[in-house]
Amino acid sequence: MRKATIRRRRREKGQAFVEYVILIAVVALAALFVLANFSDRLRDMVAGITATLGGTSEKPTDSLQQVKDLKDTGIE
Repeated sequence: MRKATIRRRRREKGQAFVEYVILIAVVALAALFVLANFSDRLRDMVAGITATLGGTSEKPTDSLQQVKDLKDTGIE
């Protein structure tokens, strides 16, 4: 009877661990999805705040344009 209880507890601990890993993976994928889809909007928001606090009015380019610029000019 004692061995069955120990095995069941081990199995439950393993199951809880797997559930936590799955939960962390889902949260990480959701975060990546949000960042991938809203990165340009977030950059514009941060640039606007920076421009307001820093006094500049330069608007940043989108990420696709930045990649094209790097391809043309290289990393300096």
